[in-house]
Amino acid sequence: MELGISMFGDLHIDQVTGKMQSAKQRLKELIEEIKLADELGIDVIGIGEHHRPEYAVPSPEIVLAAAAVVTKKIKLTSSVTVLSSSDPVKLYQNFAMVDLLSDGRAELMAGRGSFTESFPLFGYDLQDYSALFEEKLDLLLEINKNKTINWKGRFRAPLENQQVLPRTENSKLTVWVATGGTPDSVIRAGRLGLPLVFAIVAGTPLLRFKSLYELYKNTYQQFGHDMAKFQVGMFSHALFGDNSKEIASYYYPLYGAQMDRIGRTRGWFPFQREQYDFGRSREGALFVGDAQETVDKIIYAHELFGITRFSAHLDVGAPSHAHLMKSIEIFGTKIAPKVREALKK
Repeated sequence: MELGISMFGDLHIDQVTGKMQSAKQRLKELIEEIKLADELGIDVIGIGEHHRPEYAVPSPEIVLAAAAVVTKKIKLTSSVTVLSSSDPVKLYQNFAMVDLLSDGRAELMAGRGSFTESFPLFGYDLQDYSALFEEKLDLLLEINKNKTINWKGRFRAPLENQQVLPRTENSKLTVWVATGGTPDSVIRAGRLGLPLVFAIVAGTPLLRFKSLYELYKNTYQQFGHDMAKFQVGMFSHALFGDNSKEIASYYYPLYGAQMDRIGRTRGWFPFQREQYDFGRSREGALFVGDAQETVDKIIYAHELFGITRFSAHLDVGAPSHAHLMKSIEIFGTKIAPKVREALKK
């Protein structure tokens, strides 16, 4: 099982003054954090796309390109790219460049987008939310297979004998699909034989996703795909410390504030401490605590779902750079080695 971290580039907001960290500072911190993850042998780093004031990263591939030249082994993926409001041609070119800069370490994780700010920003109609994703995924996969493209769709000008260059290091880019748990998305990924990652976040019970993992695996097999290439992952919010109670107490105000900022735009009830505490339990989807608690919970998730990749999403609500560096250190030196050792048995 691969062990990774992901981040969105959340900007720290002072809880007293309301002053927001600059994007410039957060981007520089991100590169330091990615460098540390690489040095500690973490398998994957994912950077996500957002177009809101509290995030520093609208284009994950820019951060990944910067990381490509200061890292050696870590895989570099988006987490996620909002494919529905992007141009697959330009996306492939951008990620191919990251792939070439990193000697073949780039991946692309495509999603429909749980945040929708990019749709009006780039001139798309939210009524076409699902149709946009299906068409653009089709084009992206076609580009991934063939250098010269002949293609026609509804939302983009047709392509006639057009070459999409440059090509990736090994002539093919690994494309994951990300989902929050929509059955249609699960079936689509299984039918196409694409690796799938579930975003299991906040106070969600882990067991709620058991049937979706089984649906994906069954669909993947039903359509005759090679189980030797089967990949399925999970992505959950996380933060680690030496003392479980201390890190939980530090993180709750930051995490709760971010959940409420998002919730106000979606009609959610205010985030409660009870949700946070359940999320931190064995059955919840928050991986916030000390190293041993996290090891036990990752192994439990592996046993429950058969995941081949676990990604700890570390910067929801913008913990300090020092806390993020400490979390990465704990993940790389204490959590990952114990999980790898346990899975050998």
